[in-house]
Amino acid sequence: METALIIGASGGIGGAIANRLRQQSVDVTTLSRSQDGFDFIDPEIVDRTLAGVSGPFDLILVAAGALEVNGATPEKTIRLLSAPAMMDQFALNAVGPALVLAHAARLLPRDRRAVFAVLSARVGSIGDNRLGGWISYRASKAALNQIVRTSAIELARSHKQAICVALHPGTVTTAFTRKYVGRHPAVAPDEAARNLLTVAAALDPVDTGGFFDWAGKPVPW
Repeated sequence: METALIIGASGGIGGAIANRLRQQSVDVTTLSRSQDGFDFIDPEIVDRTLAGVSGPFDLILVAAGALEVNGATPEKTIRLLSAPAMMDQFALNAVGPALVLAHAARLLPRDRRAVFAVLSARVGSIGDNRLGGWISYRASKAALNQIVRTSAIELARSHKQAICVALHPGTVTTAFTRKYVGRHPAVAPDEAARNLLTVAAALDPVDTGGFFDWAGKPVPW
């Protein structure tokens, strides 16, 4: 790997991945809302910013997302559902990555292997849902998984060696999860970055459109 684009690099996981790649002498380009004003739910900002980015990239990783948006916490029951909060979740966790994926064909090489990875979450798995709750967040990540799957099919037509996947990083000790870690096993951002980069390095084009966890195991849809 020689070049990488990390979106959401000001977050715990995105920042750790960027740091690890730089330690491996990878030429890393980073984008984030807090550092670059890259508000990736704004189509005009996405188009303008990515038009000014020089590819191609061997790895594009979208690490931006949130469990809470505008102070709205995950719902414990559908009776607490708020339409504005749900739309905020979809905008950030599904629409934003989709707007970036729309540029994938230009930003990925056609003549060699490349990976486009988006951080999803196991709670977005419909088949793995046994606890309920967190409806807006779960639904936004399930939508993201469908967006990745569909984009992978289209991308494979022009980029035969491209791998487009959703990745579950596990529970990571960041500001994103501080209130929700509880008794769940959690890892530091640097360990999560190492795990995710190991998984990305092991993927083959046959894996495109898949959903994998931090250990490289497939997650059910």
